[in-house]
Amino acid sequence: MAPPLVSVPMKKKKKPSLVLTLSAAGLLIGAGTLAYWLLSQRQISSGDLLVGANIIPGDALFAVSLTTDPQQWQKLRQFGTKETQAELDKNLVELRDRFLTNNGYDFQKDIAPWVGNDVTIAILAPATANKAVPKPVTTNEDAASDQQSMVMVLPVKNPEIAKNILAQPKTLKQGKWIDRIYQGIAIKQSEGQAGENFSAALLDGRFIVITDSPKATERAIDAYKNQTSLATTGGFADNFPKIANDQPFSQFYINVPTAAKIAAASPNRPIPAQVLAQLQNNQGLAGTMTLEAEGIRFKGVSWLNPNSQRVLTVENKAGQMQSRLPAETLMMLSAGNLQRLWGDYVLTSQGNPLSPIAPEQLRGGIKSLTTLDLDKDLLSWMKGEFSLSVIPSSPKEGSPDNFRSGLVFMVQGSDRNSAEASIKQLDDVMRNQYQFQVQSAKVAGQPVVNWVSPYGTLTATHGWLDGNVAFLVVGAPVTDKIVPKPNNTLASTIPFQQTVPTEPNPTNGQFFLDVERTVKNFPLPTLISNQQSLLDATRSIGMTSAVSDSRSNIYNIFLALKKVSNTTPLPSPESNKSNSAR
Repeated sequence: MAPPLVSVPMKKKKKPSLVLTLSAAGLLIGAGTLAYWLLSQRQISSGDLLVGANIIPGDALFAVSLTTDPQQWQKLRQFGTKETQAELDKNLVELRDRFLTNNGYDFQKDIAPWVGNDVTIAILAPATANKAVPKPVTTNEDAASDQQSMVMVLPVKNPEIAKNILAQPKTLKQGKWIDRIYQGIAIKQSEGQAGENFSAALLDGRFIVITDSPKATERAIDAYKNQTSLATTGGFADNFPKIANDQPFSQFYINVPTAAKIAAASPNRPIPAQVLAQLQNNQGLAGTMTLEAEGIRFKGVSWLNPNSQRVLTVENKAGQMQSRLPAETLMMLSAGNLQRLWGDYVLTSQGNPLSPIAPEQLRGGIKSLTTLDLDKDLLSWMKGEFSLSVIPSSPKEGSPDNFRSGLVFMVQGSDRNSAEASIKQLDDVMRNQYQFQVQSAKVAGQPVVNWVSPYGTLTATHGWLDGNVAFLVVGAPVTDKIVPKPNNTLASTIPFQQTVPTEPNPTNGQFFLDVERTVKNFPLPTLISNQQSLLDATRSIGMTSAVSDSRSNIYNIFLALKKVSNTTPLPSPESNKSNSAR
């Protein structure tokens, strides 16, 4: 199989339920701050960096490397279902035919003998994206610089073959090849070709650089010679090695501030100026994808702009909540220091229309429904690890089956006296304002408090675990699954151990989702196209994250996937031609 060399980017109104608001608070804090995690935040050998990082201009918008190893591509095709395999094959064939077959090239005959283990494709932002005020486009040259362009870097393992293929390229269907020199580098350039015009150059006999515009070729040569490449961009050389791998399937890099500037200029959904200013604190987001026996692993790192005044607090004190949850838990999201996490979320989400929820909106809702101040009365004592989990119920005979699962919120408190005062105030509000029965009870000999609605249905239960961990259960009555501490915990299950990464350790947050069991028992909202086929191909998802240092966060994500029992070869270019001719 020939792997592709490029990827183409291009009734009556009712008062809101207090119980739902309280349970949503934990969910929204967790989900919102998770989005923040993903966007915020020695001497280096060439093997530690993205292939071609010393050639790609430092202001590149996006870069991705892909393996050229056919065995790795075949391994990728084994994951998933017949449906996902067919979709992947369709995309691979389209890419292969567009960039190889249609131009007269065969990967195994023309490319494989000289190309290295990985190739990189980068998207360069328009020149105006790096300027405060875009200049009017008046000439063809200006127009070219105002467009996104592509740079492809192909490492050379056999210089003689590479020189020959560059010296005698395939005949163009339209136009002709011309030769020119820039900074002492010979460039082979197409001219008079409708649509795509390519330039190619061999740098120091080690890299063939292919671009879709003459200006992009010159920018790449300048970056290489003047050492203004991605490898010298602030924070890149310090952070990319944290996720390096000897045999990656793919690696990527996103220039966050440049991407934000381009998005801000979009007429459809521009980013507000205050949000754009906040995003300038961030510099890069990078990741490595590797194929393992049972799935796909992603290691990621995000880092702040070296010139930013903002710093991260290095505090990794999570990783205990999975030992308090039962084995049948379907989903768990945990993180350390809820108070600090919320503060970081507030800092990056104020005035941001893309945030899951506005901080002031949640604060106002809590205040109006409970009279409690979210920051002073609740988050002030929530300085330890927290978790939000979904635990399926075990319906008892004769009991109403109102809920199929319980939403369980746990948080390690730093001041139990303050916590108990706030919780007592909540009990009073439930009793006096909402006419709930607030009943003291015991579960396995431990005291709990039940909130029972006027209709007699158990609505919620709260209490304490191990003296300083407060919990709230909403929905199905699953308190007996966490009190006392379960013998068979989520942490001890095979799916959790095989899915949730053990590194980084110590950790500042973890996530686990049993996709198979969740999809079987609960309908999920549609968030992306082809969602159901992707869910059908996935067994479980796990993530572990940590604050690496005062400027960066690291992530380790694993997707446990199903496998296709019998994979068929990709359709050959010849069979594609014969099929299209019918």
